[in-house]
Amino acid sequence: MLLFPLMAQSQPSAREIMQKAREVSKIPGMEAISTLSIYDSRGRERTREISMASRLFDNGSTEKRIVRFLAPAEVKGTGMLVFDYDDRADDMWIYMPALRKTRRIVSAEKGQSFMGSEFSNADMAAPNLDDYRYQLLGSETQDGTDCWKIEVVPVNEEIADESGVSHKITWIGKKDYVTRKSEYYDLDNDLWKILTTSDIREITTGKYMAAMMQMENIGNERKSVFKMDRLQYSPDVKQEYFTVMYLEKP
Repeated sequence: MLLFPLMAQSQPSAREIMQKAREVSKIPGMEAISTLSIYDSRGRERTREISMASRLFDNGSTEKRIVRFLAPAEVKGTGMLVFDYDDRADDMWIYMPALRKTRRIVSAEKGQSFMGSEFSNADMAAPNLDDYRYQLLGSETQDGTDCWKIEVVPVNEEIADESGVSHKITWIGKKDYVTRKSEYYDLDNDLWKILTTSDIREITTGKYMAAMMQMENIGNERKSVFKMDRLQYSPDVKQEYFTVMYLEKP
């Protein structure tokens, strides 16, 4: 008698998996001190120290995030403010202390490098789910974790052109819905970059974050590693942090 109920339990769709992955990444509030290590093709390293904070607004439909560079001296004070919306295009601003000016990052710049790293400006925000189509390709194991393998394709050429990505293959953990790996393919459908994550942490009940992320560029043989050294759950992080005025503070 149990056979039929068990058979009736179908696995989630690719869209449902991606929706759940977005939900588990929405942390009410957090603060962190992080290290961004940038390696050239010869393995030479440049390191940046970064402070970060994020908080949910509008009943969780908007995530605001601020990133500020603490060291070395040539990038100290540089910062980015991100308003990550569920239902429309994100807003991004960057502050350059040498120019004493904040400017908005336009759509055409979102695929560009984030501060000389292999991460892009777009990687600083979560993609809008409605901007992509999803296909479940099956199941695979990544570093011992059972994952769903999903193809992610932009719904139109404009979105593909903004990011420079024709499609993406991503592996989502079945237990925690955290991305373990993503392969990015350029507009010629050649493998361009590979994201891998590790040190997965449950920040608060049912909310997860990868404290280590590596982006490897296959074309230029460079890689960048983002590591959260000090990560704190902070649901009451100050709202004033998420303003252009605070972004411009010395």
